[in-house]
Amino acid sequence: MNFENKNVVITGGSTGIGFATAKAFIEKGANVWITGRSAENLQKAAAKINSQRLNTVVSDTSNLTGITVLEKAVSESGIKIDVLFINAGTAVFDSIEQVTEEDFDAQFNTNVKGSFFTLQKLLPHIKDGGAILFTSSTVATAANLGSSVYAATKGALNKIAQIAANELADRKIRVNIVSPGPVQTEGLDSVVPTKEAKGHLASATALQRLGNPHEIAKAVLFLASDEASFILGTELLVDGGYTTFAKK
Repeated sequence: MNFENKNVVITGGSTGIGFATAKAFIEKGANVWITGRSAENLQKAAAKINSQRLNTVVSDTSNLTGITVLEKAVSESGIKIDVLFINAGTAVFDSIEQVTEEDFDAQFNTNVKGSFFTLQKLLPHIKDGGAILFTSSTVATAANLGSSVYAATKGALNKIAQIAANELADRKIRVNIVSPGPVQTEGLDSVVPTKEAKGHLASATALQRLGNPHEIAKAVLFLASDEASFILGTELLVDGGYTTFAKK
């Protein structure tokens, strides 16, 4: 897959899946813009990748002010976006009885509102024939305990992506969804901190392990590439068999 001199924008790109995907695109020759709420985390990401092809934008995409900052950075750069990877997300796992309004709003603001308006504001800057990818999750179709709000946000995100695929087809822009299973990231560490809990997640996959961010990145690059030129409006599960695994 060749992305030489292609322009890629990744929200939530300073850690985890976003970081791994940014690194993978740069290794394939792309120019990449990553966003994050923390300037410090973006600086650390830039130091690790160490490439002149990487650009960072401090932008909290959970609100329109932050999205406007990103849109302005793209506009002032004069680029047309070849690939937009809407990846920023947050998760809080708790029972329906225990969920707070603050946690509810934080997840919907980032995962749904932020994703929707990032798409809307950047659409004029996306090249006809480009690609848009959304990071969803297997929880969108599962019914795991404690995941009610997070699962609802990802279900909503999937529907937005599917409708966008239809609305943008006349511009030959391909919109697709990547749904990871349990992946070892900083985000997972924050909500699943213990080794025992991670072991339980791993045991729920057919491969009996957690995924790695670079494995999700490979799926994103495939869907963004010409190799996936006839794939549109689909959800690619990258979950180690999590959604189909039946324990013996």
